[in-house]
Amino acid sequence: MVVKVAVNGYGTVGRRVADAVSMQDDMKIIGVVKTRPSFEAVHALKKGYPLYVNAKENMKAFKESGMRVEGTVKELIEEADIVVDATPDGVGIENREKLYEPMKKKAIFEGGEDADVAQVSFNAQSNYERALGKDFVRVVSCNTTALCRTVGAIDKRFETQKVRVVLIRRGPDPSNIKKGPVNAIVPDPVTVPSHHGPDVNTVLPDLNITTVAVKVPTTLMHMHTVNANLKNGTSAGEIIELLLRTPRVVLVKAKDGLKSTAHIMEWARDLNRMRSDLNEIPVWEESIHVNDGEVFYMQAIHQESDIVPENVDAIRAMLELETDPLTSVKKTDVAMGLRPWWKY
Repeated sequence: MVVKVAVNGYGTVGRRVADAVSMQDDMKIIGVVKTRPSFEAVHALKKGYPLYVNAKENMKAFKESGMRVEGTVKELIEEADIVVDATPDGVGIENREKLYEPMKKKAIFEGGEDADVAQVSFNAQSNYERALGKDFVRVVSCNTTALCRTVGAIDKRFETQKVRVVLIRRGPDPSNIKKGPVNAIVPDPVTVPSHHGPDVNTVLPDLNITTVAVKVPTTLMHMHTVNANLKNGTSAGEIIELLLRTPRVVLVKAKDGLKSTAHIMEWARDLNRMRSDLNEIPVWEESIHVNDGEVFYMQAIHQESDIVPENVDAIRAMLELETDPLTSVKKTDVAMGLRPWWKY
């Protein structure tokens, strides 16, 4: 069975999800939606993705730009089995109420939406089963996804008493020229906790986690420093072995020259991934330290791409194409060429 997937919003996340879906043998892209002509719309057409507009009145602008438009978003949704909503933050809830619910279509939302936009906040390795057959699922943000992968794996294996995380956040995405900061370190927010811990709890409700965050003048990646108190003792070696077997995590070494997020992104370019994306969460192996039951480590997050494979797995769960989480995760990762964690 090959399911028909529509992508509403073909921007930073949407175009990556469309490409990831097109790599799978059990799903296909039947169309993507743009609001106006852009280089992204041109690339969509070059990739063979049928182009649709969000409103009929916007068709004229596309036609004047010489772009073939198949129809409106409603016409696309009618033909789809499921919609990935990658529209700007806050638009997803409107689309659910005005489009997906009246048209009785399943939809996936991204982490910029509030949790109540969906029935489940989703991370494939943490709560895949909760999304089985659901109509509305929210793939959590890039930072939450990263914490669910690494902290979730450690908590499942060793049981955490409490987790404390400092998030060093990038400013805007690389293509966003209208946001900062340019020359400042900004508490984001200045209150404690930041929203990231509560967001992790939408996936892992029993995890005792507190987060604080600052925003810095870079566009490349986020970085986390993580401290977890464990109920069951362990060693740095055991944590390393666990992360080697954890899906969508990769260990990197400063001694190999990967001393910064800039070095990691340069390394990602040499992996020949599409757009130089790094869908896995890189954890610095040298940073993994255990002292009297406390685990410390540092990880980086490519904010544009780590959530992309989660969207693919959410499609499988919601349409019940696969009921076993690791089977779906492996299928997605093989198709996308991600690190073969199943070999460890």
